[in-house]
Amino acid sequence: MTQDAKTAQGKNLDLLYSLHDKPGFLPSVFAALQHVLASLVGVITPTLIVGGALGLGEHVPYLISMALMVSGVGTFIQCRRVGPIGAGMLCLQGTSFAFLTAVLSAGFIVKSRGGTPEDILATIFGVSFCAAFIEIFLSRFVHKLQKVITPVVTGTIIILIGIPLIKVAMTDIGGGFGALNTDSFGSLDNLLLAGIVLVSVILLNRSRNPMIRLAAVVIGLALGMLAAFLMGRLDFSHIASLPLISIPVPFKFGFQFDLAAFIPLAILFCVSAMETTGDLTANSTISREPVKGPVYINRIRGGVLGDGVNSMIAAVFNSMPSTTFSQNNGVIALTGVASRFVGIYIAAILFIMGLFPIIGGVLQTMPKPVLGGATLIMFGTVAVAGIRVLSQANLDRRNMMIIAISVGMGIGVSAVPNVLQALPDTVENILKSPVAMGAITAILLSLILPEGPAEEEEADVKADEQAGEGKKKLGEVG
Repeated sequence: MTQDAKTAQGKNLDLLYSLHDKPGFLPSVFAALQHVLASLVGVITPTLIVGGALGLGEHVPYLISMALMVSGVGTFIQCRRVGPIGAGMLCLQGTSFAFLTAVLSAGFIVKSRGGTPEDILATIFGVSFCAAFIEIFLSRFVHKLQKVITPVVTGTIIILIGIPLIKVAMTDIGGGFGALNTDSFGSLDNLLLAGIVLVSVILLNRSRNPMIRLAAVVIGLALGMLAAFLMGRLDFSHIASLPLISIPVPFKFGFQFDLAAFIPLAILFCVSAMETTGDLTANSTISREPVKGPVYINRIRGGVLGDGVNSMIAAVFNSMPSTTFSQNNGVIALTGVASRFVGIYIAAILFIMGLFPIIGGVLQTMPKPVLGGATLIMFGTVAVAGIRVLSQANLDRRNMMIIAISVGMGIGVSAVPNVLQALPDTVENILKSPVAMGAITAILLSLILPEGPAEEEEADVKADEQAGEGKKKLGEVG
């Protein structure tokens, strides 16, 4: 055995199946089901939230079916790698929470003009289709994008994605947007249902069993649904009217474009490219694959291109933008299965689930407080992820100022949208999005306020201090 072969064998000792291995049918199905379980809530929840907040009602089961089917197709492309498209690794593709704030803003813009649910969906998918080309373009030089989309900008944007969504989760806990002006909003029954889910997810997340932790949200929602059934809060009467099979129809609701809705989504596709780069790097590390060099760069470009192409496909077939899921890296580490061929089984399971609208119909019956109890944790986690990104940046005076102003502007327009009412309608609609306002502010300040000698010297001192503390902690551990 050559030295290179010995090295490769040593690197993969903790993997049952490495990237190019082909597990048998049963191991593949078992590993695929674990990935689906870990990602299912993430795939369907954005559609449930958008459907409830924008009053899309009868269209929700079909939209959930499309989300599942598109996630299956996207996963296949990422894992199989079609030409230059796809990372060629075990990457699960799904509907992204990152775009949820912008999608809701787009929907409310159309709704405020008196648009029908079909108009809302036509605009959301039309704008998403156009914005996906931003990520497709950026995939060719994504490794250079870090000069503009810095950790300070990325962390700020992620925080501004999470915080407004917490308001959506709290509204669902109270009973949903449809109950806002009724006496039932905030009733004890609603709070009880949300509390059951919230407490269940917290307790399950503290389990020592890693599979229980991965399935905590799914189990919590199931317990919430059971409690709702016992309280007489579930109504399955509409399921009988659903078709047996969902048929994908390109741009089923039409195609419309709105510049005010496009700008926030375009910005988020830039951020999504950076997030996907991080997720694919983590995936490469766990899969014991290179994290530098031409092979790595080629995978990153293919993966980001896959995100853009899959989001374009999603828009064509009536689903929201998608991205590579980071939680599935944890499943790879847990199972020791990094084989990209397992992705084909994941894709098949998701696609088959999407064929049956009854799945979406059952999920649509979920009371809003049950959904809110789970999404409160999920959206809070999004905001915390932004804080984590910022903690890895050099928080000198310049960067602290950028973060403070950008977060302040983003949350400010979310809390007091009327402050922009004197601006032209298109500009107002763009800047009313907390993500757009915060992102534009952070990027402009990063370009206008270059790092000076004082900041660089302070950064060097801080780096030396952190290195010294790290060595000290290592010494203590030793």
